[in-house]
Order: sequence, then structure tokens, then C-alpha cells
Amino acid sequence: MPFPNHTPLPWQHRFLRAFSSCLLLGASVLGTLAPSRVAGSDEGPLSVFATVVPLATFVERIGGDQVRVQPMVRAGQNPHTYDPTPRQVAALADADLYVRVGMSLEDAWLPRIRATNPGMRILDARDGLPLRQTGPVQELDAPQAPGVSGPGNAREDDAHDHDGEHDPGGHAGHAHDPDAQDTHVWTSPRLARSMGAGIRDALIGLRPSQRDTFNANYARFAADLDALDAEIRARLAPVEQRRFMVFHPAWGYFADTYVLTQVAVEYQGKEPGARALAGLIDRARTDGIRVVLVQPQMSPRSAEQIATAIGGRVESIDPLSADYFGTLRQLTELIAGASDQ
Repeated sequence: MPFPNHTPLPWQHRFLRAFSSCLLLGASVLGTLAPSRVAGSDEGPLSVFATVVPLATFVERIGGDQVRVQPMVRAGQNPHTYDPTPRQVAALADADLYVRVGMSLEDAWLPRIRATNPGMRILDARDGLPLRQTGPVQELDAPQAPGVSGPGNAREDDAHDHDGEHDPGGHAGHAHDPDAQDTHVWTSPRLARSMGAGIRDALIGLRPSQRDTFNANYARFAADLDALDAEIRARLAPVEQRRFMVFHPAWGYFADTYVLTQVAVEYQGKEPGARALAGLIDRARTDGIRVVLVQPQMSPRSAEQIATAIGGRVESIDPLSADYFGTLRQLTELIAGASDQ
């Protein structure tokens, strides 16, 4: 699979140095992890890696005891700063399948991993899905037609400075790429269903003898996702306030699916400056937002400032949790419950 050429970012330079060391150390411990076998054979479970924990959960549901799954970015870690461990690098040299989701860090990992394991299949879980863009952003004052799903992100474009920096477009300190794609595809149960079908087909391709098992496991997984989707729709149907505030914009696909708009505090990896923070506080007061959602991998500082100013509260919810169904139920209740108050 080709990968675009790009100039490494600072974190990628750090990764490349760490990765070279990992390769040397990983090679020395590879033999202690698992006996060598032919990829796709029936001698033991298939070795599968997925970039983030929710994808690993999907693979586990569909693969059952026919797979041994490891998330590349482990629980509680930030995907934007994570480096693989030597043990992970060693295990990847014997992996049958890698499930990716389009995160930029994969572009640094996968070509080098593939060089050590050319027979490993790489599945892009987004294949065939309608992908959303992280920009251009919607101004917070833009009207939203009832019953029509608009962009899942909202930003106050004309007042978004960063720690005193400002440019005419409000995107100081970094390049604004209007074509950048949101990679948090799994947050929509409907899209997760399609992702699961791709995982099922990849596993069948690797182990055709277990076709019936993978099909049956996927059917149960898809039914559970359909039930979750119906549950979320029913709970959110009477909610009049269709905006919710988050620190990191990880819930755009969820928002699009259920006709909501997430108002993001962070923008392209940067916390807001004083002027943007004041604008977010004003917007939260106008919209009656009482809860600011944060994820445990990131600093809650700005979210806590907003919550204090509006007399609201901060709630932690993890889009990278292994408890996929519980997490989306928690998110639904936080949005609907805030509206009930």
C-alpha cells in the first residue's frame, strides 16, 4: 500500500529514532514471543494489530478465539504522541493483519513495519466509508436547519487565537488543511457496522476454513450495533439543544449520525487563546451548555476554565475505550441528560 511522501514532523523524528532502536531490540526478542508459523494457517490464532483500542475490540468480537489482537496505541495513551514498544515491534514482525484507520502516525510506522513483514496484510478500516473533513469549520452563529445534519464541528473562526498568536483566518501557529479527514470513524455505530464487515472479510481471506465462524460473529456484532443505534436515536429524539461542547473534536461522526454539532475547545492540536476562550464561554452560556466533555489522554485545563465560568462541570469520556457500547451510551446520556436539566 503506498503512503504519501511528507516532511517528518518533530514527533516523527523522535519516532524514527525510537523505531530504529526498537527494530534492533525487537529482532533479538522475537523468538521468545511466539513460534513461527505460516500466515493464515490453522496453527493457533491469527495475530492481528489495530491502531486503536476500539478497532481491536471490533476484531475481537468478529474473530473470537481465532484471533489474538493487540492495539498499537494502548489504553490510556495518546495516539498523537505514542511510540511502539520493542515488544510490539517484535510481535508485528510475525503479524498476519494490521487494521489501520488513517491516523498520521500510521504513515511513520507502517512502511517500516511492512519492510520487516512483507506478508502482513494491511486493512484500512475506512475503505468504502463516507469520510468527513475536519474543516472548513462552521461558525458557531451559523443557523442549523431542524432535522438536517450539518458539519459535526463548530468553531468560532473569527476569534480563534492561540496563546496570543493570531492570523486573519484565526488559525495561527499551524497550517489549516480544509481537506484533512477526521479519523474517528468508529464513533458512529452505523459506520462501525461497515468497518466490521471489512474486518470480517479480511479474516475470511486469511482463514477461509473459519468463514462460518466469522460470519456468525459478525452477524451478532452487527445486530448489537443496530440495537445500540436505535437506543441512541430514541434517547436523543426529544433533545432540543443539538450542540455539545468537547475539548478534543473526536465525536464528529457521532454528531453527524445523530444530527448534532460538537463545539470543540481545542483546534488542530492547540488550546484556545484568551479571546477564543472568552468566545467559547459566551457561546456555552447562549446555548445553555452545562457540560464540557474531555478525554483522559489530554489536559482538561481549558475545559475546566469554561466549566467554571458557566457554572457547569467537566465530564471525562474516552473515545479510545475498549468498552465501545458502554462509552456511546455514556456519551448519549451526557448529551441528553444535560438537556433534561
